[in-house]
Amino acid sequence: MAPTNSSDPVRQAEDQMKDIVQSLYNLIVQGYDHQGAVTISAMRRDVSQLVDQLVKLSQTAPSVHIDIPPEVTQYVESSRNPDIFTREFVETVQRMNQLLKGRHDAYRLLQETLARDFIQAIPELKDDITKTVESTGGKVPPIRDANT
Repeated sequence: MAPTNSSDPVRQAEDQMKDIVQSLYNLIVQGYDHQGAVTISAMRRDVSQLVDQLVKLSQTAPSVHIDIPPEVTQYVESSRNPDIFTREFVETVQRMNQLLKGRHDAYRLLQETLARDFIQAIPELKDDITKTVESTGGKVPPIRDANT
């Protein structure tokens, strides 16, 4: 791969790692299909190139700042799949969102019920109660007369 002129250190590190993987792949192929002296000189050249690439990567790495949660690092260090961690995290977030939506709906219903009961008990506060409920995003439910 050709080096990029990108000033983004993350992009540079990604490109350098791709080059390293390609060099390692080339060495594996050369080791598998060994042809004698020709292969040895090519392998020497590729090993030298790999060392240079690793040096460049080690120089680029300190400027790359990626925040990885310690939980993910511990998960991977204990030989577990980070994709499973991600899936479990997403499932937990969905569960929490459902719980919070249920609470939100319950509080909204409580607000509407209290507003309706207050308006029925103290009709002269109807405008103030309506204004308060609507300013918080709620709606005052229609008041039913006791006669209907």
